[in-house]
Amino acid sequence: LSKKEQEIDLKAQEREDLEASLARTREKLETEVLCHNETKQRLSAMETRSSSSVSSATDVKLVTPVIPPPPPPAAPPPPAAPPGPPPPPKMNGIGGGGMSSQQTEQIRQMVRKCVPQPSNPLKSFNWSKLPECKVQGTIWTDLDDSKLYKQLDLAEVDRLFSAYQKNGIMQNGDEGTKSVEGSVEDLRYLGTMGRRLKIISVIDSRRAQNCTILLSKLKLSNDEITKAIMSMDARDQFPVDMVEQMLKFTPSPEERALLDEHAEDIDHLARADRFLFELSKITHYEQRLRTLHYKKKFSIWLAEIRPKVQAILEASKEVQRSKRLRKMLELILAFGNYMNRGQRGNAVGFKLSSLTRIADTKSSCNKNMTLLHFLADTCERKFRDCLFLEVDLPHVKDAAKVNMKELEKDMGQLRSGMKEVGREVEFYRGQEIQQGDRYLPVMKEFLTMASVRLAEMEDLFTDMKSRFDRVCRLFCEDPATTQSDEFFGIFDHFITCFQEAKMDNENVRKKKEEEEKIAKQHQEMRMRTLERKKSNANRMANGQPIQQTGIHNGKGDEQTEFDDLISALRTGDVFGENMDKFKRNRKLRTSPPRVERMESFLRERSKERILN
Repeated sequence: LSKKEQEIDLKAQEREDLEASLARTREKLETEVLCHNETKQRLSAMETRSSSSVSSATDVKLVTPVIPPPPPPAAPPPPAAPPGPPPPPKMNGIGGGGMSSQQTEQIRQMVRKCVPQPSNPLKSFNWSKLPECKVQGTIWTDLDDSKLYKQLDLAEVDRLFSAYQKNGIMQNGDEGTKSVEGSVEDLRYLGTMGRRLKIISVIDSRRAQNCTILLSKLKLSNDEITKAIMSMDARDQFPVDMVEQMLKFTPSPEERALLDEHAEDIDHLARADRFLFELSKITHYEQRLRTLHYKKKFSIWLAEIRPKVQAILEASKEVQRSKRLRKMLELILAFGNYMNRGQRGNAVGFKLSSLTRIADTKSSCNKNMTLLHFLADTCERKFRDCLFLEVDLPHVKDAAKVNMKELEKDMGQLRSGMKEVGREVEFYRGQEIQQGDRYLPVMKEFLTMASVRLAEMEDLFTDMKSRFDRVCRLFCEDPATTQSDEFFGIFDHFITCFQEAKMDNENVRKKKEEEEKIAKQHQEMRMRTLERKKSNANRMANGQPIQQTGIHNGKGDEQTEFDDLISALRTGDVFGENMDKFKRNRKLRTSPPRVERMESFLRERSKERILN
């Protein structure tokens, strides 16, 4: 009967799954039909408009234009009046009064912009420039920096902050070989060789250093990197982590402006600057690199997300269908209503979080016993089927490690990346294809394949979400606020603690059986000892010799003496008043009888007399 019930449950589960998949397929089909009908309507409307425009153009060509007769000649216009005298010039204090405040501000701005030009390119100061529309009425309108340039040592600024990096160059002179620093004056002094060795760097030094480290790891020239990016890495020259690092070094608009100023000195740019300059010439470079990174990471992300979705989906089905879980909850509800009184009693259900607090109820007479231990013991004695609860919930442990918010965030990342790929494909369709640019064919193929796989994942995610919401409502939890790791974590924690409680009960049971076995052995030893003492007493009363002579009786008496010693140690007699009795018994066993001792003494005396 139980096998038949299991088969019926499996068939019911299969039926529910088939109904859910059929409903999703029906929804998708209806959506596709609507989209198809809309497309057909748009196409018919476009055909109608195109045919009407063609017919109207044909009608215009066929109709001969009617030329109207020329109008009669008009009368000549009257002569213009002589111009008046020019207005007097507006000078300060003469005629027109002083200049307006707007003109004064414009002249002031022109004066402030008269900044002396440096003798050579300088390092850039990475500041955030305020727009002119926002400085009105602030402290900056009262400041005038143009009057400070005469007081500043601009030559020292040119020397210290030159964009040309210093290069140690050895120069032979009259005084021997000396090192010449690569400053501007030295480069000019050295002539052509100096101009060939000067290096210009306009980007931030830390950023340039990190970019140079990245390029050294790639082990490719700038031309090879550019070709690989244009071909969308057809040869897999870029590892995934390197593409992610390259995204950090996309040239900003400020860097592009600074690099464009040195376009003529491209051979003199530092490696990082030259790399960013060449990348800035690629159309939609940042979008191209992002979509390349998405293409490389798509399969990895999908492989990471799928097991998580499957775990929540299967765990939701298991929790919903487990009969052992329902029986366990019934037991806990029964214990709770029996133990609670007043407003806390007579409950029809309880929150799942209460499962984690069962072990907090401790026994008043046994400090090692809790309500969870008693529940495990009750299941062991009367509801043995509940002991195998973890068999019904194999995916709960994996589902307890998945957070629903993080999973939705990962799915959103997949969706947004796919939308960006679609936008870029549409953008490049309207652009003229450059030589070596493989973006459109590569990404169109990827978009076709990835869209299908993402649609399958979307269906699986939707099914998982609906299953999880249903099981949350089944246990009277709010699906909007309940997270999957918290929900399934409760069951995982309860199963773990229940297993530990079963092990504790088993250990207590084994310990109790061992103690009972030892107590039984002690009792048997005491009984044998009493019987042996009673037998010896009877023999002594009848004048018969005692059969225990530890030396003459051999192995059996030694074993008897050892058993008596162990019995005395376990019972504590060896430390109490019976110690003297134990010594007397031992002496009695190990010493020969009194008659034999007397005979041996007489024999020794006779030997001594003979010798004398």
